[in-house]
Amino acid sequence: MQYRLFGRTGIKVSEIGFGAWAIGGNWGSQDEKESMAALHRSIDLGVNFIDTAAGYGDGKSERVIAQVLKERKERIYVATKTPPAPGPWPPTLYCDVTERFSEDYIRKNVEERLRNLETDCLDVLQLHTWTRAWNKNPRPLDILKKLQAEGKIRFIGLSTPEHDQNALVRLMEKGYLDVVQVIYNIFEQEPAAEFLPAAMEHNVGVIARVAFDEGSLTGKFDENTFFETDDFRNKYFAGDRLERTIRRVEKIKEDVQNSGLTMPQAALKFVLSHPAVSTVIPGIRNVYQAEQNTAVSELPELDQELLLKLRKHAWNRADWYKGK
Repeated sequence: MQYRLFGRTGIKVSEIGFGAWAIGGNWGSQDEKESMAALHRSIDLGVNFIDTAAGYGDGKSERVIAQVLKERKERIYVATKTPPAPGPWPPTLYCDVTERFSEDYIRKNVEERLRNLETDCLDVLQLHTWTRAWNKNPRPLDILKKLQAEGKIRFIGLSTPEHDQNALVRLMEKGYLDVVQVIYNIFEQEPAAEFLPAAMEHNVGVIARVAFDEGSLTGKFDENTFFETDDFRNKYFAGDRLERTIRRVEKIKEDVQNSGLTMPQAALKFVLSHPAVSTVIPGIRNVYQAEQNTAVSELPELDQELLLKLRKHAWNRADWYKGK
């Protein structure tokens, strides 16, 4: 496993991290013993960074992680997330930041995160998520600064809203954030325009999520693919979205087929090819996925020819997350 500096935090994180959404729920049925085995195997193979959230199974993901970490001696860094108080998702430009992220609400939610993870201090607390309308008055980040001073949080982060990958650029420029989380993959390349360069310039750690485009970039989906009703992807690939996505993935396969890489390997290596990325967090829900994903770290970097080919598959899906 290779490790990268996590921005100005001063720590090094495994370039392949553990995305823990699926072990909490919302991705179809998941056996808890299998989740724990996946976590243990990932750590065995060098993973020292785990990303989770309050919303992943209403804290279940956090509790499973805490149970596993009690059995380990390694120093594992865990990033979790606090969502806004009930209201429109994602927050709209008309939402009042003091209502969605009041100090009382943030403090209570952070205490819940601490209890679930069985720790006195969170390595990374990310707000989950944001609207750029709040950038002029980011009061919740000042509240997190207080919690940081109180020893409840080590590092402060934000997770980008799905429909606006450049929403946090101004906050990075202003020095509010230690860590950011962004959607970045072969389809979603917009962060390379402003977001990732800003993170590099201001020494902010970058967590890259959705490297597989919720599974499509593994190349395993076809016209017979079926998602359970409680699987997030049932909505993500609703209507003709799956069909359109498969057509585009087939073209990527043509470019990857003679590279010696599998589709999942190429997808992860594409994300890691950008020097701003500290860690990529593919979802891992079993031992096989743990072994396959972590092994990518030791593979050679993408050659320039393949990288240039993959860049041509950028897909502007601005309305994807709005149900269109």
